Amino acid sequence: MDAAVDTTQWHDFGVAVIGASAALAGLLVVAVSINLQPILANEGLPRRVVLALVTLTTPLVFSVVLLIPAISPTVVGSLLLAVGLGSGLVLGVIVAPSHRPQERSLVQWLIAPVLPSVLLAGSIVLAGVGILLGTLGGLYWLPVAVIASVLGGLTQTWVLLIEILR
Repeated sequence: MDAAVDTTQWHDFGVAVIGASAALAGLLVVAVSINLQPILANEGLPRRVVLALVTLTTPLVFSVVLLIPAISPTVVGSLLLAVGLGSGLVLGVIVAPSHRPQERSLVQWLIAPVLPSVLLAGSIVLAGVGILLGTLGGLYWLPVAVIASVLGGLTQTWVLLIEILR
């Protein structure tokens, strides 16, 4: 079976992503706990906490799907599609244009957080659809999701840990 649709060939990838995702989510928890009062005092920062948490943990969720033993490609594709659509919905609400801070330009807002959110959710959806259709590259879209997650999540975590102190 082609690696684009055969989840058994993605076992090591899934294990690595779960570990990295959990570690980065832990970093976020530390960042929030260190700066809890300033975060709560700023109207937009709790939203960034949720954005970072969803961004960093979504790969953990889709990796668990990859590690379910003896699961059919149809079920994997359907579950990935559900994870992608679900995270896309949550991220879409969080980064909606009505929530763009006035001090951030449109370009800044599009680069972070919109682009990582779209790449994260969109690539998971493409992976799910690709498995269901046996085309579009299937699981090869998941590394794109991981990269978007790491870059987007670390950007938000950096703000919550470092930039908030300026």
